[in-house]
Amino acid sequence: MKKPTIVFVHGAFVTRASFEPLMGYFKDRGFEVLAPAWPFHGQSVPELRDRPEAELGKLGLENLTEYYAGIIRALPEKPIIIGHSFGGLLTQLLMDRGLGLAGIAINSAGAKGIVAAAYPTTARSIFGILSKPWRKTFMMSFKEFQYAFVNTLSRAEQERAYREHVVPETTRIFFQGAVAPFASSSPFKVDFNNGSRGPLLMIAGEVDRIVPASLVRKNYGLYNQQSGAVTEYKEFSGRSHWIIAQPGWEEVADFIDHWLKKQLPAYIG
Repeated sequence: MKKPTIVFVHGAFVTRASFEPLMGYFKDRGFEVLAPAWPFHGQSVPELRDRPEAELGKLGLENLTEYYAGIIRALPEKPIIIGHSFGGLLTQLLMDRGLGLAGIAINSAGAKGIVAAAYPTTARSIFGILSKPWRKTFMMSFKEFQYAFVNTLSRAEQERAYREHVVPETTRIFFQGAVAPFASSSPFKVDFNNGSRGPLLMIAGEVDRIVPASLVRKNYGLYNQQSGAVTEYKEFSGRSHWIIAQPGWEEVADFIDHWLKKQLPAYIG
């Protein structure tokens, strides 16, 4: 039996390369894997740093949602969707649209209903962005990345991750998130009562700072457990925001693989 395709959705400040460990893991297990880069993220890290696209600052969450929805609708069958950080929020939004067989949202940015600024480490992690509203794009310094993404790694591992992965990002998605609690038509809005979507797994890292586990638990708790749609939560101890690539990522991949087999027995033998 041919296994479903997995579409990986990366997060902000990085490229599709952040998913290389998980992509290799699932490709080795017979899945076809796709990891489309966000718009204006398709070049190498050095190129993106030296010459960020002029249109990058206009990129909003609604554009990202439509972009990935178009990619998925062009596939012959519904895929599994695995997203990290803002890619985790996109996973929630795409699952809400009925576009995935199953979704795994890893260290997901919060949907509408979550006030990110209420979490001190989140507020500190994104302060540099929100304190400069005139900026259309933002490049994290090493110190900011060290605090927000890779706080559990060794200095050498932190420097390598920063050198190999970090790129400038649109600030628009962060400002959209900041006003989401007050905007009735926010692109961050998810129907938590949708009983017709596929199963959704929300994963958190115990010591993540930019998306703390308490934020992910709160987001998980917004889902109506009586809706008929499966929603589950898993927290991994000692994991930072870099959960998809830091040492021990294999444990996370194994858990996802077993969860998918349980949820999709007709598709995964």
